Amino acid sequence: MAGRIEDYALIGDMQTAALVCRDGTVDWLCLPRFDSHAIFAGLLGTGEHGFWRLGPAYAPGAEPPTSARRTYRGDSLILESEWDTPRGTVRVIDFMPPRDGAPQLIRIVEGVSGRVPMRSELRMRFSYGRVVPWVHKQEGRTVAVAGPDSVWFDTEAETYGKALTTYADFTVAPGDRVAFTISWEPSHKEPPALPEPEQSLVATEDFWRDWVEHCTYHGPYREAVVRSLITLKALTYAPTGGIVAAPTTSLPEDIGGVRNWDYRYTWLRDAAITLSSLLRTGYREEARAWREWLLRAVAGDPENLQIMYGIAGERELGEAELDWLPGYANSTPVRVGNGAAHQLQLDVYGEVTEALHLGHMTGLARNDYASVLQLKLIRYLEDHWNEPDEGIWEVRGPRRHFVHSKVMAWVAVDRTIKLIESGDADGPLERWKQLRDDIHRDVCEKGYDKERNTFTQSYGSQELDASLLLIPQMGFLPPDDKRVIGTIEAIQRELSTSDGFILRYPTDGKDEGVDGLPGDEGAFLACSFWMADDLAMIGRVDEARKLFEKLLSLRNDLGLLAEEWDPRLQRQVGNFPQAFSHVPLIDTALRLTASGAYGG
Repeated sequence: MAGRIEDYALIGDMQTAALVCRDGTVDWLCLPRFDSHAIFAGLLGTGEHGFWRLGPAYAPGAEPPTSARRTYRGDSLILESEWDTPRGTVRVIDFMPPRDGAPQLIRIVEGVSGRVPMRSELRMRFSYGRVVPWVHKQEGRTVAVAGPDSVWFDTEAETYGKALTTYADFTVAPGDRVAFTISWEPSHKEPPALPEPEQSLVATEDFWRDWVEHCTYHGPYREAVVRSLITLKALTYAPTGGIVAAPTTSLPEDIGGVRNWDYRYTWLRDAAITLSSLLRTGYREEARAWREWLLRAVAGDPENLQIMYGIAGERELGEAELDWLPGYANSTPVRVGNGAAHQLQLDVYGEVTEALHLGHMTGLARNDYASVLQLKLIRYLEDHWNEPDEGIWEVRGPRRHFVHSKVMAWVAVDRTIKLIESGDADGPLERWKQLRDDIHRDVCEKGYDKERNTFTQSYGSQELDASLLLIPQMGFLPPDDKRVIGTIEAIQRELSTSDGFILRYPTDGKDEGVDGLPGDEGAFLACSFWMADDLAMIGRVDEARKLFEKLLSLRNDLGLLAEEWDPRLQRQVGNFPQAFSHVPLIDTALRLTASGAYGG
C-alpha cells in the first residue's frame, strides 16, 4: 500500500526522479528518463509492482517503521531520513547525482547511535510492474535484465535472493556507513562503471550549493522560494531544457476517481510560466535552455503548435491504459501518454509569447528566430483567435469560447506589438493594434456578465472559472477596474472551499460537467495562489498574506506540493510534486515581498 502523497520525498538528477516514502521505500522510479517505463511502480499498485525499501529491520507481518525525522541536506536534493529504534538511531542518505554516465540512485546507511539491524529489500519489476527481470550475478555484481534494460545493483553488504526479491541484512554502529547503488544501462552495452557513493555525495552537494547561490531572491519567504526553485530545477530535463509538469503519472485528482493523467511531459503553458519564475529569480541559463527547446519543438511549423511535447520535443504522446495496475488508492485507470497533446488551446500562444517577452525584457541574449516565431504565432492567431477551444483546463467536453483563452490571445498580440515598438521585429503594427482592440472588445462584450459584475468561464455561460483571476495579472484590465474586483469577489463566493482555497471551476459529482468528466476534484493550488496575487493587487494585502501563508502550511514537511488539496480528506491530491503549484508560490512570494505584505 503506497503512502499518502505528501508522505513522499523527491530526489532526482535532472533527467529522471524517484519518490521516497517516510518508511524508506522508493515506490516510483522511471529509467533512464522521466517518461521511461517505471522499474518501481508500487506507487500505482502494490509491492508486486516494484519497490526498494531500506530501513530498520522489522518483524514479519508488521508494518515497516516510518522515519522519525527527515530533511533535505541544506539547499539540496539530498534526502536524509532518521529512525529512532529501541536499539539505536540510524540515518539513510538518498540522492541521485547529476548524471555523468549511467543514471544512479545511491542510498547510504549511516549509524548514529547504538547497533541497529537493517534490511534492504529490492524488488525490481520492469515495464510498470509487468515484467520480472532475470536477476543474476556477473563479475561479482548483481544485475537485473529484461529486454532493452539492465539495472546493476552494487553494495558491500552481503545479498541473497528470495521470492524474486534481493535482500541484504546487516547491522550498523556509530560511524558505520554502508552504501547501496542501482545504475541503469542498455542491456546490450558493457556494464556501467562501479559507483563511488561517497565521492558522488560530495559532488551532488557541491552542485546544488553552487546552483542555489545564483538565486537573487532574499526576502522573507526565501526558504519556500528556494525549495520551489530546486524542485523546478529537478523537473528540468537537462539534455534538452524541457520541463516536465510532474515526475509522475495517474496520481488522482479525486481519490478513487478517473481524473488520473500522465504529467511526465512538457506543457508549453507550464514550462512558460516556469521560465518566467526562473528569470525573475536569476536563472537565465535555464530560461535560455528552455527557449532553445521551444524553438526546436515548434520548428518551422507554428501553425500546428501543440500544447505539449515530449521532453526532447516529441510530438506523438499517444494515451494508453495500464490495466494490470490497480492504481493509487484504487484510482483507475492508470494512464501513460496524454491524449490532450493535440487539443486546441489558444491560451498557449499567449503564455509562450509572454515568456519570450519576459526573456527579452530581462536581457536574455537575443535569438532572431525567437522573434520570427513570435510573429508567426500572431499571424496564426489573426485567423483563429475567435474559434472555440478546449481551454487551459484541457476539457474533454465540447469546445467553447473560453474567456481565458481570448484574454491570452490578447496577451500574445499585445506583447508582439511591444516587440515591434522596441525595434527588434517588423510587423503590421497598425493592423495588429486593431486586432488587439478587437479581441479586448469581444471579451468585454461577450465574456462579462453585467448583472453579476463578473467575467464568466466562457461566452454565454453562467459558470465562473479561476483562470479569470489572471485578467489583471496579464494587464488585460487594471486591478482597480470594477469588473476585475467584481470577478475576484464572485470567485471567492462561488469557487471557494470551506478552507478558503479556490476550485478551478464547478464540477458535478457523478454527472459529467463542463470538462466532460464525472466526479469532483480538490482545490487547485495554483488558483489559490492567483487569488492571493489578486488580493494584493487590489489593496487587500493582509488578506493576501494570510491566504499565502495558509497555502504554505499545506506543503509537506519537505516543502513539496502536489497539484491540488482535497478539503474533505485534508490531504494533497494529484501528480506530485507539481510545477504548476510551485511556480505561483514563487510568484506570489515575490509580489508580497515587493508590497511589504508579510508578517514579522
